[in-house]
Amino acid sequence: MHARIRIAAVVAAAVGALTLTACDTGSTVVDKPKDNAAAQADSGKDTKKEKSAAPEVAKVGDTLTLEGFEKGSKLDVTVVKVADPAKSANEFMEPGDGQRFVGVQFQLVNTGKAAYSDSPSIGAKVADTEGQQFDATFGDITAGPSMASNLRLKPGAKGLGWIVFEVPEAAKVDTVQFTMDTGFADQTGEWKLP
Repeated sequence: MHARIRIAAVVAAAVGALTLTACDTGSTVVDKPKDNAAAQADSGKDTKKEKSAAPEVAKVGDTLTLEGFEKGSKLDVTVVKVADPAKSANEFMEPGDGQRFVGVQFQLVNTGKAAYSDSPSIGAKVADTEGQQFDATFGDITAGPSMASNLRLKPGAKGLGWIVFEVPEAAKVDTVQFTMDTGFADQTGEWKLP
């Protein structure tokens, strides 16, 4: 009797593992900046030379193109600025003891054919040099207006705003990530921070 239960448990575990493997849609991290074809055309420079000079990993100021789940759902996402440490705009909303705020200003441009409707801060994270990740927190900072909590963009429209993170005082923030569809899309953009 116990042998049958063990066999059934092993079979169930194997089927579960195969099911999870089959459901994996191939999540990827995108960290190669978008080519600026318009700037190359305007400058008259040789595009072969420009491509070799392009950074290998996205950094502050670079744009990544990300796709969402819905057909025609696509954004050009740019990390515009970073405020580290960031100062709270509300005297009653301060980081906890041993913590600091870090602000990241994102620009989202709907380059897809479908309308974009999401809460961008839910799909944003920062990571330190130790690999610890930190989710966004609620808060306004003096660097500028926060990203809308329920952003809706028609094709061609753009949104701009700060997303705030609370991290340990001693942490060295290394990267910032952004994922569409409240963090569940297959593509995650990643930028290296200075």
